[in-house]
Amino acid sequence: MWSLRYKLSLRDLAEMCLARGFEVTHETIRDWEERFAPLMVEQLRAKRKGQAGRSWYVDETYVKVHGRWCYLYRAIDRDGNLVDSMLSETRDMDAAKRFFQRASAVVGHRPDRVTTDGHDSYPRAIREMLGDEVTHRCNRYLTNRLEQDHRGIKQRYYPMRGFGSVASAARFCTAFDEQRQYFRCRTTMRETVPLGEQRRLFHQRWDALLSSLMAA
Repeated sequence: MWSLRYKLSLRDLAEMCLARGFEVTHETIRDWEERFAPLMVEQLRAKRKGQAGRSWYVDETYVKVHGRWCYLYRAIDRDGNLVDSMLSETRDMDAAKRFFQRASAVVGHRPDRVTTDGHDSYPRAIREMLGDEVTHRCNRYLTNRLEQDHRGIKQRYYPMRGFGSVASAARFCTAFDEQRQYFRCRTTMRETVPLGEQRRLFHQRWDALLSSLMAA
């Protein structure tokens, strides 16, 4: 959880564990992430099934994997809540279709409206995977809210200096987005949550998540 949540390297985490009386290596922490991150993703996705809105904003951002750039497809609803994220080595029709198919399965419904930039693959992918009745808006400026939301994964993975493999990058990016949504206090874009309430919700959700992981 610390690895996913905070801007720390694996060696930073090993030192933090050492200060608390646990002697582990950074490879051990990497193994923990590989083992437990998929379990966490599975549980968090099940919790938010059907909770995303029906107006989606879809865009891709770049993630460096083993020295080359890959594409992280991400979608949020109009209130900023996560719809889904998916790492792809390509930015093409097949990747777009896989993303829309997966996003629909994750949230449990199709959107009424999808807003994207001007990439050529989106109109056909939306039509074939979501249906002709879905309204497609294509405007680079309308996706600004998602461009800002990309900062979360960008700021987290910069200290890591990229990923070693596509599998590890996909696992980490998906788990990061899921836990980030889980700890998000606001349910709408303009909602104001007092600091005391933010701390209470964080503590409550942290304990609940750790308990469910240990039970699994």
